[in-house]
Amino acid sequence: MLRPIREKQIELEIVSIDQLVPEDHLLRKIDASIDFNFIYDRVKSFYSQDNGRPPIDPVML
Repeated sequence: MLRPIREKQIELEIVSIDQLVPEDHLLRKIDASIDFNFIYDRVKSFYSQDNGRPPIDPVML
């Protein structure tokens, strides 16, 4: 059942994904060791250059 809102949200917390991943996490070590820029050339044919929504970065870990 739909209930009326009793309290309004008055606070907002901005959190970065970078802040959530510990400094010693395995993915940080992989990212520092391997250059993933080669992926852009491998997936270029799957992305449209002139229409649609902006893509999510394929190199994002």
